Amino acid sequence: MHRMPIISAIVAAFLVPALIAAEERIASTAGDIVIRPLAHASVQIDFGGRSIYIDPWTGAKLDGAPMSNLIIVTDADSGAHHLDPAALKILRGTGATVVMPASGTAKVPDGVVLDNGKSRTFGDVTVEAVAAYDITPGDPFHAKGVANGYVLTLGGKRVYFAGVTECVPEIKALRNIDVAFLPMNLPHGRMTPSAVAECVRSFRPAVVYPYHYDQGYIARLAGRGDPAAAAQAADSVKTLAAALQGVAEVRQAEWYPVR
Repeated sequence: MHRMPIISAIVAAFLVPALIAAEERIASTAGDIVIRPLAHASVQIDFGGRSIYIDPWTGAKLDGAPMSNLIIVTDADSGAHHLDPAALKILRGTGATVVMPASGTAKVPDGVVLDNGKSRTFGDVTVEAVAAYDITPGDPFHAKGVANGYVLTLGGKRVYFAGVTECVPEIKALRNIDVAFLPMNLPHGRMTPSAVAECVRSFRPAVVYPYHYDQGYIARLAGRGDPAAAAQAADSVKTLAAALQGVAEVRQAEWYPVR
């Protein structure tokens, strides 16, 4: 008589994405890749005896973070949580390379510009720039060619960071992605959980991390915004996990620590 509620609870448990406390470790042909989500869109990767940062931001906890000789920036025009000169000052080692779209040269004149579709190898890491742009009208609007996503190849593993974008044809054309970081809940109904799920089905990464999905977080750090939005954003990750059951493993990180 009580079997259905029990079964429903078990099923619901399987639809909840796995929480990771601090890091994800992936084996590669050149040793482990350690991925550490920092905050919102900021990620640290430890590989080959060095730390690599994607969109480092002072809104993340950077105290004691190791210096880097490779920093990767997706966008210069979406606020300091992507290209943050203060974070670069903390993390950038002497002679370190900052890979970025051309829009970043005003803030980082000595950065290495990588246009959509281009790739370069920096030591043991290959960086491929993937177009990142909006299709749905409305400000803020990211035009084609202004920002990048990136595929990083490390020890034979391919990790994709989409940046701020809708699911454009350049993303759908990707193949052999081991881990994908995809934005969700962007303004004007862009990249809803159902849109992200459809996107994932198009290029079939093995593991998916939704990131950049709580759009009210930065406002709440400044004492503005709706506190209830945090719960809604967290629930959207569960919605994505349910939509992708049997397609890809959805993992949730602690992107939005309470301050």
